[in-house]
Amino acid sequence: MKIFNPLIISAAFLLLGSNYSCAQNSLPHKDSLDRKWWKEAVVYQLYPRSFNDVDGDGIGDLKGIIAKLDYIKSLGVDAVWLNPIYGSPNDDNGYDVSDYRDIMKDFGTMADFDAMLKGMHARGIKLVMDLVVNHSSDEHEWFKKSRSSRNSPYREYYHWWNAEKGKPPYRYSLFDVNHDAWRYDSLTNAYYLHYFSRKQPDLNWENPKLRQEVYDIMKFWGDKGIDGFRLDAFQFAAKDTTFPAFPNGFEKNFTQYYGMQGNLHGYLQEMNQQVLSKYNVMSVAEGAGNTFEDAHNLVDADRNELNMAYAFEAVDIAKPDGYSVLHLKQIFTKWDSAFAAKGWLSIFLANHDQARLVTRFGNDSPEFRAVSSKMLTTFLMTMRGTPYYYNGDELGMTNAGFSKAEDYRDVQTLNEYQRQKNLGTDMQKYLQRMSFESRDNSRTPFQWNNSKNAGFSTGKPWIAVNPNYTTINVAAQEKDGNSTLNYFRKVVKLRKDNLALVYGKYTLLDGQNADTYSYTRELDGKKLLVLLNFTSNVATTNTGVDFSKANVLLGNYPQSSKNGTLKPYEAVVYELK
Repeated sequence: MKIFNPLIISAAFLLLGSNYSCAQNSLPHKDSLDRKWWKEAVVYQLYPRSFNDVDGDGIGDLKGIIAKLDYIKSLGVDAVWLNPIYGSPNDDNGYDVSDYRDIMKDFGTMADFDAMLKGMHARGIKLVMDLVVNHSSDEHEWFKKSRSSRNSPYREYYHWWNAEKGKPPYRYSLFDVNHDAWRYDSLTNAYYLHYFSRKQPDLNWENPKLRQEVYDIMKFWGDKGIDGFRLDAFQFAAKDTTFPAFPNGFEKNFTQYYGMQGNLHGYLQEMNQQVLSKYNVMSVAEGAGNTFEDAHNLVDADRNELNMAYAFEAVDIAKPDGYSVLHLKQIFTKWDSAFAAKGWLSIFLANHDQARLVTRFGNDSPEFRAVSSKMLTTFLMTMRGTPYYYNGDELGMTNAGFSKAEDYRDVQTLNEYQRQKNLGTDMQKYLQRMSFESRDNSRTPFQWNNSKNAGFSTGKPWIAVNPNYTTINVAAQEKDGNSTLNYFRKVVKLRKDNLALVYGKYTLLDGQNADTYSYTRELDGKKLLVLLNFTSNVATTNTGVDFSKANVLLGNYPQSSKNGTLKPYEAVVYELK
């Protein structure tokens, strides 16, 4: 994917003037830093279904993770964020939980989990669990009992609307074929709410009994010794249970209406008081609300809620026809400015809900895949905030190249395919869009070597392996000192060796340059300069830096630029004397 010439959005930078006040404060000093392990960590997101399959059933498993712990350790990362492994009928790849205290049979047993956690801790790797409690599976015992009778003590564990009141006010479902978040259930003549799949009914956080159930689940895993929780879709958990009508077209910006509603902050403070503060765990929310104020209310230390959140504004800008580098800079700069003095955020551009990093934000052509992948890695590891890095991106894994509906497994993609077909859409165009956007692009099996199925499984993989595994794989890249894998290890080490890249002041340079992203990071008298070319052309920066006083610390070309003129997708980190 090539980045097209961006739209000129210099006005956006002018609007940022007031936001820069935080970034222009006095330089931080290392002795005054509020140092936390989760601020200094590099978090590696691991998608268990596609990572490594030991038993040959075509599905990754916990024993497969155990077998690759030394590989994970070799990356230099500090923590693994593990996507859901709980008991689940697997409607949404584990994000539909039927038993929060058990392990999905596809993945193994609780004994396997205990061995995996022990193995991680023995290698100095922390484990962050995905906590999916905006909704459960419709096969969870709570929901079975909830739908059994209007008088069930579990009725208020979910959101029900009795049919005699008429059809409930429209709510938008992200995964439903008709995007209708209310599903009629004839057993009690009522509708239940599901913001996602119909098999993922939303939990009623307004019910204190439900909240205690969740806290007890968290304590169960905390007592096992895990190191953190990632709260899936949690900005949507609280609802206005009067369910007022929303204006027409609200679904175009549904987060504004779904996010940060009701007493969400009260619930998080209660969670913190009962669970998070009792265990030495980190906590991160998926989503940061609708405003900087929302985000600060989630993560500021004096709020006693969560440690950090991650916002989607930047990750959402990548489109099949390209994106604006100016826009990317504007987003990251304003978020850094808003959190320069207080609070903490995550840094990411890819995860299990996005297509592959290098396809969306770099260039996955054979000529530029490796160098643009390294450039993006440099960016993620040199910004302020905790970097989250998705498994396989260290190899420069690309989108899958799926061309038929039969290639996909994702409930969201398949339901939307059916919806578009019902609407009479040009399905070839839809499939072309999905080849760029679908979540399944990031869920293809991890590419270990050039043997059958990329060394992922001896059986038929649950989803097809990317055909480029014969050249893009761990075994090949381990032997190549200039590979994207070995570059990832170098840039992780660079971050760990330089606290300025974690806590240092961020200052944007050459802000109106439509091709490059340049900034400095400064801490305690140490000043680092980062230059990134986001295009396939030679680009010149205008930073005002005297390069005779700049020492190259790391670059993604054998010979790094020493004059501010950057080769295609070049990345260089300097120390300024």
